[in-house]
Amino acid sequence: MEQNYEEMLELEPYSLEKEKKQELLSRRLISLSRQHYKTCDAYKRIVDAFGIDLKQITSYDELPFLPVRLFKELELRSVPKEEIVKTMTSSGTSGQRVSRIYVDRKTAGYQQKTLVKLVSSFTGSARMPMLIIDCPSVVNNRAMFSARGAGILGFSIFGRDKLYALNDEMELDAEGVSAFLEKHKGEQIFLFGFTFMVWQHFYKELLRLKRQGTVWDLSRGILIHGGGWKKLEGEAVSREEFHASLQKACGLHQIYDYYGMVEQTGCIYMQCEYGHLHASIFSDVIVRRPEDFSVCGIGEKGILQVVSAIPESYPGHSLLTEDEGMLLGEDDCPCKRKGKYFSVIGRLKNAEIRGCSDTYGAEF
Repeated sequence: MEQNYEEMLELEPYSLEKEKKQELLSRRLISLSRQHYKTCDAYKRIVDAFGIDLKQITSYDELPFLPVRLFKELELRSVPKEEIVKTMTSSGTSGQRVSRIYVDRKTAGYQQKTLVKLVSSFTGSARMPMLIIDCPSVVNNRAMFSARGAGILGFSIFGRDKLYALNDEMELDAEGVSAFLEKHKGEQIFLFGFTFMVWQHFYKELLRLKRQGTVWDLSRGILIHGGGWKKLEGEAVSREEFHASLQKACGLHQIYDYYGMVEQTGCIYMQCEYGHLHASIFSDVIVRRPEDFSVCGIGEKGILQVVSAIPESYPGHSLLTEDEGMLLGEDDCPCKRKGKYFSVIGRLKNAEIRGCSDTYGAEF
């Protein structure tokens, strides 16, 4: 029995316990696998090479998974070229190949609707004045999205009266931001940016301005940030210090990290108030042992596999990441959200650095 995605979108994102979620996701993901097997020749060859019979699979954790790096090597597309409305690319340093993700109108619609469901469950449904901790040129090419551009445009749906806090030289527009905050004094402000850029180009400038006597009040702000922890580790900045420093500098205390990737745009893993990353009903995470890819238990480190119920235009529904993580629990987080919750430990050794903001300098 197939699972219609529109019906899934009617459900609350963290409302299903283990068995019901397993049943729902299995129907959808097995159906997607069979669809991609018929329509993507490269995916069919991979499945056949491993001798997998998709008709025999009954649960999504038995499905074949593709290494994310494969999107750098192959054209993985399940619809005709003329149906592609945008191509998203991963970030990469100079000389590195980038992943290319081919998105048709239907998949793009699912990505946006899913993101709205997930984020609004944390921030509420009202659109807020939005401060984007980035520069405007990153979204110039609407047909070819970088991971940064895709993130900004995706989250922009939650904002109104948007202002880019940085210019194209990555310098803070202090005058513009001051005017923006004065205009929206007393309102809830939505801030979005990639982690390293928030720290390097926003927080550090806040400190400089503070020394000069300018203090911004962002106590009513909501910051959502993701990616880029790799560079902060080099500065020995922990998540706890990141949060505490921003609160001290400008009063910002509603801060949510998220884990996600361009290969599964729309299905992000939001961090709750207890610091746990959560899998919604639209996605899941499986932690696998590197030696044989068997499934790890709670509290055991392994490679993160992520599944997403969204992708119809490309076979990105079951992917093995290059990240190490740990399952912390399921259905029993103190925040009361159902589903698995987990932590990301970092990049696997010898994996390419390709976080959304880790290599931003190469994109200009």
